[in-house]
Amino acid sequence: MDSSNQATGNGGIASQPNNNNNSNSNNSDQDESSKQQNLNNVINSIDKTLGLLHQLHLTVSSFNVASQLPLLQRLNGLVSELDTMQNLAGNCNIQVPMEVVNLIDDGKNPDEYNKNVINSCIEKNQITKGKTDAFKGLRRHLLEELEQAFPDEVESYREIRASSAAESKRLTQALSVLPNGDVKIEH
Repeated sequence: MDSSNQATGNGGIASQPNNNNNSNSNNSDQDESSKQQNLNNVINSIDKTLGLLHQLHLTVSSFNVASQLPLLQRLNGLVSELDTMQNLAGNCNIQVPMEVVNLIDDGKNPDEYNKNVINSCIEKNQITKGKTDAFKGLRRHLLEELEQAFPDEVESYREIRASSAAESKRLTQALSVLPNGDVKIEH
């Protein structure tokens, strides 16, 4: 797919801006419906191609002089369907990681890619959790040491921290902001 198709972000179909919000949401719904229809058309074409390949395999495996015409017809049908599939695929904007393609080329299950990504995320999550726990332990240890040396200042710090946390929670609730920083959108 060329860069102009990727830049539009909607499968290469450029849409005109519209000032009407309802029209934008309707266009968005239509674009999404159109994208889903394009994807379904490609999937149907793939299924049809697989069926044609199976028929072609059966014809070739039991080939004789009488089956020459059906063989040519099936070959032409396959070429036609491959052309149709290529044209339909031009309307789809699907990104597939090269690792998945390489796994398929190597004859492996592409689900291995998902498994590897998930295991990598779990591994990184455990490392990050370990670091977070270490910093929490360091903070707790420092507060204990500081409390022994400066009890009044540590008490003031805890009061300031508690009031700051309460204020932050109040603001978060007032702004309808989720704990991860996203804003709730009410429909």
